[in-house]
Amino acid sequence: MEKQPIFSGMRPTGALHLGNYFGALENWVKLQDEYNCFFGVVDWHALTTGYEDTSNLKEYINDLVVDWLSAGLDPEKCSIMLQSAVKEHAELHLLFSMITPLSWLFRCPTYKDQLAQLKEKNLTTYGFLGYPCLMSADILLYKAPVVPVGEDQLPHIELAREMARRFNYLYGEVFPEPVPRLTKAKVLPGTDGRKMSKSYGNTIALSDEPETVRKKVMSMITDPARIRKDDPGHPEVCAVYAFHKVFNETEISEIENQCTGGKIGCVQCKKNLAVKMAEQLSPIYEKRLEILKRPGYVREVLEQGNRNARKAAEKTMADVRKAMNIDW
Repeated sequence: MEKQPIFSGMRPTGALHLGNYFGALENWVKLQDEYNCFFGVVDWHALTTGYEDTSNLKEYINDLVVDWLSAGLDPEKCSIMLQSAVKEHAELHLLFSMITPLSWLFRCPTYKDQLAQLKEKNLTTYGFLGYPCLMSADILLYKAPVVPVGEDQLPHIELAREMARRFNYLYGEVFPEPVPRLTKAKVLPGTDGRKMSKSYGNTIALSDEPETVRKKVMSMITDPARIRKDDPGHPEVCAVYAFHKVFNETEISEIENQCTGGKIGCVQCKKNLAVKMAEQLSPIYEKRLEILKRPGYVREVLEQGNRNARKAAEKTMADVRKAMNIDW
């Protein structure tokens, strides 16, 4: 039986951190065995907020693909592609922009949130406002019936469903209405206890050397109320405990008991965590080193993925043009 298609993407805006890995990438690795996956480096999306400085964009694209491959994405199982190399994304986005009411775009919660959060940038552009049109084009171009997302992305998926309905109402049935497949992401805080974010400088990158990871673990913020080793701890406020829940699931009850009972100090707890993280992250880092020894490999992977994506995209756009009577 032919596998159902899925599209998902990430913006090339810098090194992936563990929050990105456990929030999406870990799940992608599993999906590639179940679906016909198209994983896109969505460089046009990166321009919606980063159009003023593109000096690092090529480097970010390359590094993102290396991160994906080192984490377990297999070009033999999935198509790893570059959004800007598959021009059908732009064509469908343009056609969607013709039929999308402005009110749909203005009501998007992400639009309002990012306007408030990124006040230092000039985001009064169509590209930023029309982001959902491009995202919908990304998804619907492959006629993906299912979209793997976290809860924060549900408004975007609903907008893609509305666009599919509106297009089908105006021109005839072409697109399926994609349904979200909610993924339960493992949540990791930053090393300082806040949300893990590049802007806070509190991340652990997927590309960090093992010694760098160890040093970052040893610098993590723990329970501020715990002064002495035998003081009872409060694991629910400790970043180290949050990491143990992800990297040391089998021993989490014992760790909680030791912490709350004052039977283990924070330094030793961090050392134990560093060992567990090294066990799980070292294979990813070692695979990264092997990939970096193959100059031109990332380009080969993208070229193959782009060819696969174009084949699927061309079929969809033929249906779209025919339905809209622009198939001269």
